[in-house]
Amino acid sequence: MAQRLSCLALDLGAESGRAIVGHFDGESLRLAEVHRFPNGPVRLRGSLYWDAPRLFTEIETGIARGAREGRLAGLAVDTWGVDFALLDRDGEMLGLPYHYRDLRTAGMEALAFSRASREEIFAATGIQLMPINSLYQLLALVAKESPLLAAAATLLFMPDLFHFWLTGRQVSETTIASTSQLYDPQRGTWACGLLAKLGVPTHLLPPLVPPGTVLGPLLAEVAAATGAGPVPVIAAAGHDTAAAVAAVPLAGPEAAYLSSGTWSLIGVETAQPVITPLSLAYNFTNEAGVAGTIRLLKNIAGLWLLQQCRRVWQRYDYAALTELASAAPACGPLIDPDDPAFLAVGDTPERIQEAWARTGQQGEPAPGMPGIITRCILESLALAYCRTLRRLEELTGRTVRVLNVVGGGVKNRLLCQWTADATGCVVQAGPVEATAIGNLLAQLVALGEVADFAQGRELVRRSFPVEVYEPRPDARWPEAMARFAALGGP
Repeated sequence: MAQRLSCLALDLGAESGRAIVGHFDGESLRLAEVHRFPNGPVRLRGSLYWDAPRLFTEIETGIARGAREGRLAGLAVDTWGVDFALLDRDGEMLGLPYHYRDLRTAGMEALAFSRASREEIFAATGIQLMPINSLYQLLALVAKESPLLAAAATLLFMPDLFHFWLTGRQVSETTIASTSQLYDPQRGTWACGLLAKLGVPTHLLPPLVPPGTVLGPLLAEVAAATGAGPVPVIAAAGHDTAAAVAAVPLAGPEAAYLSSGTWSLIGVETAQPVITPLSLAYNFTNEAGVAGTIRLLKNIAGLWLLQQCRRVWQRYDYAALTELASAAPACGPLIDPDDPAFLAVGDTPERIQEAWARTGQQGEPAPGMPGIITRCILESLALAYCRTLRRLEELTGRTVRVLNVVGGGVKNRLLCQWTADATGCVVQAGPVEATAIGNLLAQLVALGEVADFAQGRELVRRSFPVEVYEPRPDARWPEAMARFAALGGP
């Protein structure tokens, strides 16, 4: 069948950004990566920031290269949640946006809880309590009486910032807004009552728009610089996890999803938020999805741990580390992946060994450490997924039998198999580029080329292969789960 149209997904991940063109012929979707660029934070005077101006030039390059593939019917930007820029009344950016791994939010949860209880904050926002959340980033500015707040007129989350630079519109798309702990998922509005109690300014918060909103054409100067013409810019699903979940080929209520990358996000779709004492105790989150859904999920530190280890072990690539892990002893020392010691950039292998010492576990001699530590990370993640799935079942009354894994973690076949073994679920792995695919699906729905996301998921099934991992019974996993549970953790 002849190609019908093409759209461009601009996906900014934790290690790199990609410009991916989706060619849709009415029956299937084909991807073409046209530009890839680094997306690490910059460190200035001890703080971590987004390199936003450089990234915008990379976005323009991506648009220009995408346009060479043929006329673009739409484009959209997605990236991770919680980070934001402040703009003055003329739309000028006030300094570089902070990166969520910056340490300035230390102590901000305690400050927030001194003004409103954990229960109040969760009841108003339904969001997992994490120090990286936008709420605590803003509170850090309030606490130090930052002059940026006095000069600011608008807050834009990162996808919204890039969309503003592309179109001139200052709005916040709901999937990205909902990650911030500034948004009320029950009312679909900003949580202004809570924010006033916490002393967080609300006049900065822009109008909300649903995913799939057409913001307008590219600004004339961008259209001319890229040669793309007046392409419609669509607020598709600005949060990368919302985009990834939109592309998960879920098969009924017995299926859960795992977006596996730098972070692991594991959950189910629900019609309404699940805001209860138990979901608070388990520290789950309720984020807005596409088509009016709620993503009830848990954020777990993911392959960030292995990425940081590889940064220290520069002579090993991921394939070598996987081979070493496969040869290492099974179900050895474990870690809680969400140990706060692992959140910041640093010597993660050393921190893992310190965690073993704190918890009375004995590691192997130093020559075997890369393999032992890699296996520890992967097995600990698989066990964290198992615990989270059991809690999801408790919160929803569902029985999860199938886990759809998407994202870069699909390429780690050891992790996929161990996840099946630890959870007892059939793991369906793929597609890898789920975030870009979900971004493209949201554009196709907005443009009327695909009727809805149910039809979009059928399109994913037709267009992209899935690898199936069957669980293998092994008595070592229940024993490892008991040891993992004893480590504590949320």
